[in-house]
Amino acid sequence: MDKYDDIIHLPHPVSSKHARMSRIDRAAQFSPFAALTGYDAVITETGRLTDSSVELDESRKEVLNERLRYVVTEIAQQPRVRITYFREDERKAGGAYVTISGRVKKVDAYDHAIILTDGQVIPLETVRDLELE
Repeated sequence: MDKYDDIIHLPHPVSSKHARMSRIDRAAQFSPFAALTGYDAVITETGRLTDSSVELDESRKEVLNERLRYVVTEIAQQPRVRITYFREDERKAGGAYVTISGRVKKVDAYDHAIILTDGQVIPLETVRDLELE
Protein backbone atom coordinates (compact mmCIF):
# COMPACT_ATOMS: atom_id res chain seq x y z
CA MET A 1 0.00 0.00 0.00
CA ASP A 2 1.39 3.36 -1.12
CA LYS A 3 1.37 6.56 0.86
CA TYR A 4 -1.29 8.33 -1.31
CA ASP A 5 -3.59 5.46 -2.27
CA ASP A 6 -6.42 6.87 -0.18
CA ILE A 7 -6.58 10.20 -2.10
CA ILE A 8 -5.14 9.45 -5.54
CA HIS A 9 -8.50 8.68 -7.17
CA LEU A 10 -10.55 11.47 -5.56
CA PRO A 11 -11.93 14.23 -7.85
CA HIS A 12 -10.10 17.56 -8.02
CA PRO A 13 -11.44 19.91 -5.34
CA VAL A 14 -13.50 22.89 -6.56
CA SER A 15 -14.19 25.83 -4.23
CA SER A 16 -17.78 26.85 -3.74
CA LYS A 17 -16.74 30.27 -2.34
CA HIS A 18 -14.16 31.45 -4.89
CA ALA A 19 -14.53 31.70 -8.65
CA ARG A 20 -11.98 29.89 -10.78
CA MET A 21 -9.04 32.14 -11.85
CA SER A 22 -8.73 32.85 -15.58
CA ARG A 23 -5.68 31.55 -17.44
CA ILE A 24 -4.45 35.10 -18.14
CA ASP A 25 -4.62 36.08 -14.46
CA ARG A 26 -2.94 32.85 -13.45
CA ALA A 27 -0.14 33.37 -15.99
CA ALA A 28 0.37 36.94 -14.72
CA GLN A 29 1.36 35.55 -11.33
CA PHE A 30 4.40 33.96 -12.87
CA SER A 31 5.48 36.76 -15.22
CA PRO A 32 8.87 38.32 -14.49
CA PHE A 33 8.99 41.40 -12.34
CA ALA A 34 10.67 44.45 -13.90
CA ALA A 35 12.13 46.30 -10.90
CA LEU A 36 14.03 48.75 -13.11
CA THR A 37 11.45 49.96 -15.61
CA GLY A 38 13.17 51.49 -18.65
CA TYR A 39 16.61 50.13 -17.76
CA ASP A 40 16.80 48.04 -20.94
CA ALA A 41 16.02 51.10 -23.07
CA VAL A 42 18.78 53.10 -21.35
CA ILE A 43 21.32 50.33 -21.90
CA THR A 44 20.34 50.02 -25.57
CA GLU A 45 20.60 53.80 -26.07
CA THR A 46 24.01 53.92 -24.39
CA GLY A 47 25.29 51.10 -26.58
CA ARG A 48 24.06 52.72 -29.80
CA LEU A 49 27.00 53.93 -31.86
CA THR A 50 27.19 57.34 -33.49
CA ASP A 51 29.67 58.78 -35.96
CA SER A 52 31.52 62.05 -35.66
CA SER A 53 31.47 64.65 -38.38
CA VAL A 54 34.55 64.75 -40.61
CA GLU A 55 35.95 68.12 -41.63
CA LEU A 56 36.39 68.47 -45.40
CA ASP A 57 39.72 69.48 -46.90
CA GLU A 58 39.99 72.51 -49.21
CA SER A 59 39.98 70.52 -52.46
CA ARG A 60 36.80 68.68 -51.48
CA LYS A 61 35.14 71.97 -50.49
CA GLU A 62 36.02 73.41 -53.90
CA VAL A 63 34.46 70.42 -55.70
CA LEU A 64 31.27 70.82 -53.63
CA ASN A 65 31.16 74.56 -54.37
CA GLU A 66 31.46 73.90 -58.12
CA ARG A 67 28.63 71.38 -58.04
CA LEU A 68 26.49 73.71 -55.95
CA ARG A 69 27.09 76.58 -58.37
CA TYR A 70 25.96 74.32 -61.22
CA VAL A 71 22.80 73.39 -59.30
CA VAL A 72 22.08 77.10 -58.74
CA THR A 73 22.46 77.86 -62.47
CA GLU A 74 20.08 75.00 -63.32
CA ILE A 75 17.56 75.71 -60.53
CA ALA A 76 14.75 76.44 -63.03
CA GLN A 77 14.88 72.79 -64.18
CA GLN A 78 14.90 71.56 -60.55
CA PRO A 79 17.92 69.28 -61.00
CA ARG A 80 17.84 65.84 -59.41
CA VAL A 81 20.65 65.35 -56.90
CA ARG A 82 21.95 62.85 -54.38
CA ILE A 83 23.14 64.56 -51.19
CA THR A 84 25.15 62.99 -48.39
CA TYR A 85 25.08 65.06 -45.23
CA PHE A 86 25.74 64.71 -41.51
CA ARG A 87 22.64 64.58 -39.32
CA GLU A 88 23.23 65.34 -35.63
CA ASP A 89 21.85 62.81 -33.17
CA GLU A 90 19.09 64.25 -30.97
CA ARG A 91 19.97 62.20 -27.88
CA LYS A 92 23.73 61.95 -27.73
CA ALA A 93 26.96 63.38 -29.12
CA GLY A 94 27.68 62.61 -32.75
CA GLY A 95 25.28 61.58 -35.46
CA ALA A 96 25.13 59.71 -38.74
CA TYR A 97 25.78 60.29 -42.42
CA VAL A 98 22.55 60.22 -44.42
CA THR A 99 22.16 60.05 -48.21
CA ILE A 100 18.97 61.28 -49.84
CA SER A 101 17.85 61.86 -53.41
CA GLY A 102 15.50 64.50 -54.67
CA ARG A 103 14.92 67.55 -56.82
CA VAL A 104 16.32 70.89 -55.68
CA LYS A 105 13.66 73.56 -55.30
CA LYS A 106 15.87 76.32 -53.92
CA VAL A 107 19.34 77.05 -52.59
CA ASP A 108 18.73 79.53 -49.78
CA ALA A 109 21.80 81.75 -49.41
CA TYR A 110 20.35 83.57 -46.39
CA ASP A 111 19.68 80.42 -44.31
CA HIS A 112 22.60 78.48 -45.89
CA ALA A 113 20.39 75.54 -46.87
CA ILE A 114 19.34 73.39 -49.79
CA ILE A 115 15.56 72.99 -50.02
CA LEU A 116 14.20 70.02 -51.93
CA THR A 117 10.82 69.85 -53.66
CA ASP A 118 9.55 67.40 -51.01
CA GLY A 119 10.18 70.01 -48.29
CA GLN A 120 13.39 68.64 -46.82
CA VAL A 121 15.85 71.30 -45.71
CA ILE A 122 19.55 70.41 -45.61
CA PRO A 123 21.98 72.87 -44.00
CA LEU A 124 24.91 73.58 -46.35
CA GLU A 125 27.44 73.20 -43.50
CA THR A 126 26.45 69.54 -43.10
CA VAL A 127 26.74 68.53 -46.78
CA ARG A 128 29.63 66.15 -47.43
CA ASP A 129 28.83 65.10 -50.98
CA LEU A 130 26.60 66.38 -53.77
CA GLU A 131 26.08 64.37 -56.95
CA LEU A 132 23.96 65.20 -59.95
CA GLU A 133 21.75 62.36 -61.10
